[in-house]
Amino acid sequence: MKKVIIPLLLTTIIGLVLAGAIALGRTNDTVDIRAKLSVINALSSGVDNGFNRVIEAKKFSFPEDHGPHEDYGVEWWYYTGNLETEGGRHFGFELTFFRIGLEADPDTRRSSWGASQLYMAHLGLTDVSSEKFYSFERFSRGALQLAGAQASPFRVWLEDWSVESTGPATLPFKLAAQNGDVALDLVLTSAKPIVLHGDRGLSQKSSGIGNASYYYSMTRMPTEGTVRIGEESFRVTGNSWMDREWSTTALSDEQVGWDWFALQLSDGREVMYYQMRLRDGGIDPFSSGTLVSEDGATRRIGPEDVQISVEDHWQSPLGGSPYPSRWRFRIPSEGLDVEITPYVEGQELDVSVRYWEGAVYVQGTSAGAPVSGDGYVEMTGYASPTANVMPFKGLPSAAP
Repeated sequence: MKKVIIPLLLTTIIGLVLAGAIALGRTNDTVDIRAKLSVINALSSGVDNGFNRVIEAKKFSFPEDHGPHEDYGVEWWYYTGNLETEGGRHFGFELTFFRIGLEADPDTRRSSWGASQLYMAHLGLTDVSSEKFYSFERFSRGALQLAGAQASPFRVWLEDWSVESTGPATLPFKLAAQNGDVALDLVLTSAKPIVLHGDRGLSQKSSGIGNASYYYSMTRMPTEGTVRIGEESFRVTGNSWMDREWSTTALSDEQVGWDWFALQLSDGREVMYYQMRLRDGGIDPFSSGTLVSEDGATRRIGPEDVQISVEDHWQSPLGGSPYPSRWRFRIPSEGLDVEITPYVEGQELDVSVRYWEGAVYVQGTSAGAPVSGDGYVEMTGYASPTANVMPFKGLPSAAP
């Protein structure tokens, strides 16, 4: 979803640059390609480079589907959450892993150094009391145990950043990551069943056969553990959210960005909704989401159900278009009318691909009764008015 379409050749060059940086051992460095990394052409071209595309609904199987799907071009494991100390100090966190397929036929790379998969990971931490936001990025090859993913026992890792099962069952998940003065050590369980989005887990992102992803979530994951900033360690509890998607191609030329909402409400419900923005300023009819009831039952929602208005903006010091920074979010058929506000306005990740993703709080009413909550919002397509860039979440591309 970009405002500028660049040749697929450039996407191929970027892939080679990343792979080359990894070959030189720069596994912890951010490759400085921010001005170039716009991949809408790969997303919308329909080119699959030999990878499978999402054509029809599938029967999900767990724990197998927690693991990698290397016959598709890209996938991600996405963890976000809101945590507090006993004294009420609030933190938001993001730990995300992305697998990008370099070749559909891994057998062509015989060397133990050769990799058919590239892994990227992002770590973000919001310290609300100090209004500070920290973000970090890593790349590595899917070889020599530097990075990878497996279903049983479940584990996804990039060097010493990891998510893994702690016992014979898939749950709980243990999240561990540290970079300099910032570290997470968290344990996540799940209070609800897995949620399949779209049509039984097939999430159509634009018109055209195969322009879709397989998409599921764990929407309420009780969490406890430790957050460290500098010399201070904080015992925290709260709730997390896991998003899982894999695909190969998905987007159209007219889609220029999106706003993704994941809300955990005090009445026991959750809402996921992504609003995809069009070049002409409209909202794409393929925007979609899921309302999860207290007992885990789901209802699919679309643009005909959801009303979103932007109430304020924040201008990044790095430039680009202003980001929305407060929203009124309504689902009239559910009697839901809430205001969504960032805990900290400046939660933009200045990594290889600039985007805003951060912790938010919710206040309003549900069927006339007060409701509150926490959540996470992701916004793409705002970073530059001339060459927009985006994160790999929602980035089903035909990787080089």
